[in-house]
Amino acid sequence: MDLKIAGNSALVTASSDGLGKAAASAMVEEGVNVVINGRNKQKLSDTQKELSAIEGGDVVAVRGDLMDADDLVNLVAETVDTFGGIDHLVTSAGGPPSGPFLDIATDEWYAAYDLLVMSVVRLVKEAAPHLQVGGGTIVNITSRSVKEAIDGLVLSNSVRMGVIGLEKTLSKELAPDVRANAVLPGPHETARIRELVEQEVERGDVGSYEEGLAAKGENIPVGHIGDAMGLGHTVAFLSSPLTSFINGTAIPIDGGLGSSNL
Repeated sequence: MDLKIAGNSALVTASSDGLGKAAASAMVEEGVNVVINGRNKQKLSDTQKELSAIEGGDVVAVRGDLMDADDLVNLVAETVDTFGGIDHLVTSAGGPPSGPFLDIATDEWYAAYDLLVMSVVRLVKEAAPHLQVGGGTIVNITSRSVKEAIDGLVLSNSVRMGVIGLEKTLSKELAPDVRANAVLPGPHETARIRELVEQEVERGDVGSYEEGLAAKGENIPVGHIGDAMGLGHTVAFLSSPLTSFINGTAIPIDGGLGSSNL
């Protein structure tokens, strides 16, 4: 399917690995010129080389910390200077520390808010004037924890809700020029999952990587965890004019794992 976004430009944050990388990859496959971002210079360079090998859009790497306001200003400026504008903003970020409420220090709450919410606030403020020229899209990659609280993830359960409230507000305030949506991923086969399964194999908890990966999907109705590129293609689809009537939504991508009716 031609998503009709070839030649567009996109900024995808936290895209040197994981779900952000999958979103960037899917965009490049569709012919979108993409700025990718991460803190680790070597990993970012490796990802740029990998995505540049895809037949599609151009890929430019811009190093930056999502908790540094100046870096975020620079990210948007570099995208505009390189590609002449921004058509699509995709926000992603690593997860905050896990643990029960009483074990989480106060400063960790502030850090989680800065990472997960203020990074989006700052990016949208910088990108909005460019997105509004000819229309654009925002897709926020968050977590299924905004639908159902996950044990041991009080920071994610609490703070990520702010991104959804912002996304819904933006879908009204920036309309009709800009559409804003969110995706709520459940377990996906990312580097973090691979690391955990490999550790289980080393400890002898499971006999093989395949066995360990299969075990993580046992409680998911579809029978397996997600493929990161599946989520990436969903992000690209939401960025397409083919989904011009989808606005202000938060779409769970969890294989049916969640029990919430809405």
